[in-house]
Amino acid sequence: MKHIRGLYETYGAEGYYQRFSDAYENPHFPEIRALIQKNMHRWDCSRVLDFSAGGGEVTQALQETGCSNVAGADPYTHALYTRNTGQHCWPLSFEDVIKRGLPEQFSLIISSFALHLCEPRDLYGLCWQLFSAAPVLVLITPHKRPELENLDGVELEYTDSVTTKRGKQVRLKEYRFQHYTIP
Repeated sequence: MKHIRGLYETYGAEGYYQRFSDAYENPHFPEIRALIQKNMHRWDCSRVLDFSAGGGEVTQALQETGCSNVAGADPYTHALYTRNTGQHCWPLSFEDVIKRGLPEQFSLIISSFALHLCEPRDLYGLCWQLFSAAPVLVLITPHKRPELENLDGVELEYTDSVTTKRGKQVRLKEYRFQHYTIP
């Protein structure tokens, strides 16, 4: 099978997941696991959403550290996620969340290898809905995008990274939304 990037180029992100959702496997699972393990002490994991959950790599890493109150959301891989993790997964797309929000409140939302796929014009609306459901949003990404700190009211709390065997960086960024009050 082609590398995921090549398949994205061939089919587009949506087409890729429509064709290969049952076989999806994030090749950066070791780096996701390492970042979760390194940063668990920072987070309230009383109720976590693995957003755009893929095959449940974030959830599996959380489960390995004892965090069990996790649910997923992914429009394409929800069945794969449930099969891999034993946890519930809502079949929600970016558009679904922008229009209707999330069905529950969470202490933390983690999105891995996904938000860079959100159209820039939709990013603020998506982030607004995510922050309406949780005080903390953590992104794990193979590059610097998206840079949510460029959105009004969103503050970057910290960053961390690990290096892949090929010398590339996988980054973790924690964000909070700063609610403004009129003085």
